[in-house]
Amino acid sequence: MNRLNIRLGRAPARAGLSLSLAAMVLSAAWAQPGAEQLALAATAPQLSEVLVTAARTAQPLTDVLADVTLIDRDQIAQSGAVTITDLLARQPGIELSRSGGPGTATGLFLRGAETRFTAVYIDGVRVDSQSTGGAPWEAIALGQVERIEIVRGPAAAVYGSDAVAGVVQIFTRQGEGPFAPYVGIGAGNRRTGKLEAGFSGKHGALDYSLGLQRDVSRGYDSHPGSNPDRDGYRQTSANGRLGLQLSDVHRVDLTSTYAAMDAQYDGFLPGLDDHGLNRLATLGASWSAQWSQAYSTRLSVSESQQRYEMVPTPYLSRTRLRNYLLQNQWKEGAHTLTGTLERREDHLANAPIDQSRHQDGLALGYGYVAGAHTVQLNLRHDSDSEFGGQTTGGVAYGFAFAPGWRATAAAGTAFRVPTLYQRFSEYGQPALLPEKGRNVEVGLHWAQAASRLGVTLYRTRVSNLINFGAPGACLSPFGCYENAGKARLQGMTLTAAHQVAGVNLSASLDLQQPKNLATGTLLARRAQRLLKVAADTRVAQWKLGAEWQLASHRWEDAANTSRLSGYGLVNLYASTTIARQWAVLVRVDNVGDRSYQLAQGYPALPRSFFVGLRWTGR
Repeated sequence: MNRLNIRLGRAPARAGLSLSLAAMVLSAAWAQPGAEQLALAATAPQLSEVLVTAARTAQPLTDVLADVTLIDRDQIAQSGAVTITDLLARQPGIELSRSGGPGTATGLFLRGAETRFTAVYIDGVRVDSQSTGGAPWEAIALGQVERIEIVRGPAAAVYGSDAVAGVVQIFTRQGEGPFAPYVGIGAGNRRTGKLEAGFSGKHGALDYSLGLQRDVSRGYDSHPGSNPDRDGYRQTSANGRLGLQLSDVHRVDLTSTYAAMDAQYDGFLPGLDDHGLNRLATLGASWSAQWSQAYSTRLSVSESQQRYEMVPTPYLSRTRLRNYLLQNQWKEGAHTLTGTLERREDHLANAPIDQSRHQDGLALGYGYVAGAHTVQLNLRHDSDSEFGGQTTGGVAYGFAFAPGWRATAAAGTAFRVPTLYQRFSEYGQPALLPEKGRNVEVGLHWAQAASRLGVTLYRTRVSNLINFGAPGACLSPFGCYENAGKARLQGMTLTAAHQVAGVNLSASLDLQQPKNLATGTLLARRAQRLLKVAADTRVAQWKLGAEWQLASHRWEDAANTSRLSGYGLVNLYASTTIARQWAVLVRVDNVGDRSYQLAQGYPALPRSFFVGLRWTGR
């Protein structure tokens, strides 16, 4: 692996990301042993936790070699985040771009990679947009979420196309225990309101859950000078799960989610009050069988549909994805073998486009865990109806060389086929080639009780990068999509978690260089330095917490001529139980009312406060 060409001492004073500050934060987190799990940035999960996403099968966290983060329900509730992307942006290696307030076009960069290079699943159901490329993050409702697993690094050898930079999997609530209803209500400035209700439980062989949520806000002027009005949003979401344990061997599960977002925004025409109407629905059915202690099978069928419409500006796009998955697993002693057959079908209706494609994949996996050694090998071949065969692989090794210490190394390849819009719209070219990635990374991790320290260095090279270029081979006089770029995404992520004098501390520092190799410029809207710090403690019956996010400057354009300033944000929250079944949350985000932009011309959310009350009938 080439030496990472990152200079720590060049962070701008405006963002506050100096080497001395980073050293101070990490030193404080290292100071002495602690005993409690820390939340938010650089989350430190309990060793008994299980991760599903890394290998597409349940693994004890101690067996996982990938760079991962787990976010549970308590962390989500305390976050007070308005959107799922606001929550994810507080995690290591992730940053956002957004053209306005909640519900407007949102990009999520994992390790500096384009939005389309992160594969996204909701309860195992693939979510993607064949018009914009990547998950429609602005349409995913946070109220549906029970748990989130983030896997950094290529995972195409497990998931096929899309997983160039990593995978984010979102899980909704699964019923357990006796019947438990809940009701929540909240309010904040700018006429922000939230109402939620639902229930979950288990009765005999049947487990169930159902949740409903409504979010509204008057909003703020998200594009000053274009249309002086408030750009608010309204979102309705629902999720449900049913599970039936037919016998000791067989189980069936049904999952469904739905979210409808109506978000105002200021478009290109002055004075025009545009609305973006976004609908996202997922449906999944699975059967699993545990034939013996060693051998298990899982069969699933799923579909997601995304519909995006602009009014009064005329625009309508609909994406439908279908997946069929058959996975077998054999676990014997230190060895785990998996074999997967998968079929993916994509369809886009975006007049005049009405196109479909499919991929058939075969994936093999092998895991070995014994003593100080952990090995994970994956190989997959996908046959695409348009592009033929694509073969990807991944290899990872971990060595626990001392108590609490483990070193890891991994390498993998990945690809993403062009979206149907990139090929068949007026800006498209049918002859576009799949984008391909090659990644290497090394890591060093230490853990003692809930105290943790980790460093990961990575480098990903992307070839056949699809950019929007000059007019030429397509029908549009404004420009065409083309395979004209190469990118290098390299960086280092440091994470720490500790307890000092009863205060839980956690921190992450990302130093990265997402660069276009053809031009030598940095990729647009991505910072080179990101620092995220969180602290919480208990005072009497209250849990008090604070978060600090710092980002260095970014460039709005590919030529690096238009600069987006760095920024620093402070968020505060407090929560307590006011009665046996009642809990209250108070939160203030952007306490300093810092003015900053994630996309040029679109100020991000000003200072916001929120008070929520929740009753749980268990």
